Amino acid sequence: MSGTESARYSYKEIRTMISHDLFKGCRVIELASVLAGPSVGQFFAELGAEVIKVENPGTHGDVTRSWRGKGEKENTLSAYFCCTNWGKKSLALDISKVPGQEILYKLIASSDFVITSYKSGDAVRLGVDYETLSRHKKDLVYGEITGYGQRDLKVGYDAVIQAEAGFMSMNGHEDGPPTKMPVALIDLLAAHQLKEAMLLAYIQKLQTGDGAYVSVSLLDAALASLANQGTNWLMAKSNPQRKGSTHPNIAPYGDIYHTRDSRQIILAVGTNRQFKQLCQVLDMKHIPEDIDFNTNENRVKNRQKLLVLLAAKIRMWTGDLLIEKLNAANVPVGSVNTVAEALALPYASALLLKKNDFSGVRSFTEKGILEKSSHILPPPQFGEHTQEILRDILSLDTSEINILINKGTF
Repeated sequence: MSGTESARYSYKEIRTMISHDLFKGCRVIELASVLAGPSVGQFFAELGAEVIKVENPGTHGDVTRSWRGKGEKENTLSAYFCCTNWGKKSLALDISKVPGQEILYKLIASSDFVITSYKSGDAVRLGVDYETLSRHKKDLVYGEITGYGQRDLKVGYDAVIQAEAGFMSMNGHEDGPPTKMPVALIDLLAAHQLKEAMLLAYIQKLQTGDGAYVSVSLLDAALASLANQGTNWLMAKSNPQRKGSTHPNIAPYGDIYHTRDSRQIILAVGTNRQFKQLCQVLDMKHIPEDIDFNTNENRVKNRQKLLVLLAAKIRMWTGDLLIEKLNAANVPVGSVNTVAEALALPYASALLLKKNDFSGVRSFTEKGILEKSSHILPPPQFGEHTQEILRDILSLDTSEINILINKGTF
């Protein structure tokens, strides 16, 4: 819908439009790098949108292109870059110069969404802030990820915000140091927040024809995700501490046990009924009636005593048999898998992306819409689609393109 239209749609009509047509025919301009912003771009690509990733020729594009781990070959796309850049076209474009800006503005005029992740002040300096871009597309949905909000000049990085937002203080073992999570989870949490905000803005656009500016900060996303650990402090003045994988409010929940064949398993028992079922399987029928363990509150108070009793019984079982019996009794249990083992699970097969020599995992997991998604392109080489975009979208001929090349625009 263009910005000049004012048609209104019912919720049912909007839901039908989104779920049936997805985002086919929509264009997304991605002015973002690293993980948070690009994962939002891949989300739209998986739902059928055309996503154009604008990359700086001066830095040879997204910095994660060079973030190769041990064993990765030079002159190949890094695994890190590939994790959130499926389905996109790469446009090498210097938007710090007028010719590059003009090309970008022409693209914006035919686009629906923009995703940005600039340091405070950089978007205005480069002429890609919402106020500027909305002049070229009135109903533009502009999504922005910052570290701490637009007013704070501090650059936001996931590891630092994990520390500042309290996550590291809670993560790790009691006798160990504060520990960063091995995935940049704050980036991903912020990305999910931005997806939600942009989808709400899109629904508003379908209803009113108006565009929108939406902004999410990494710090806000982190603080909003403290969940029960945040309210443990706010309501009970209990400052969460490092406890390994042990849950502060539930027992036995999160503890790791070893089986006879050296398998590691985790229990997540959240109700008295589940605890009774666990004890029945382990031939500990009297334990649920014990005053030390008959309620969750008592189990939390006597956690260490309970852990010792359970560990002794679990060590008598083989992993596969115990997991089978506990699953049959509806007791939450799982094996502690490696990443390789996790991605080999049958559940993972529908999420895996494979094209040529590239492998990846989808960012959008809802099956009903996912099955209607368009074909996903593999992660792009730097500037791979520059000529195609200039020629097919902007209708530039060879001589016009050569003039821009000579100006250093690409």
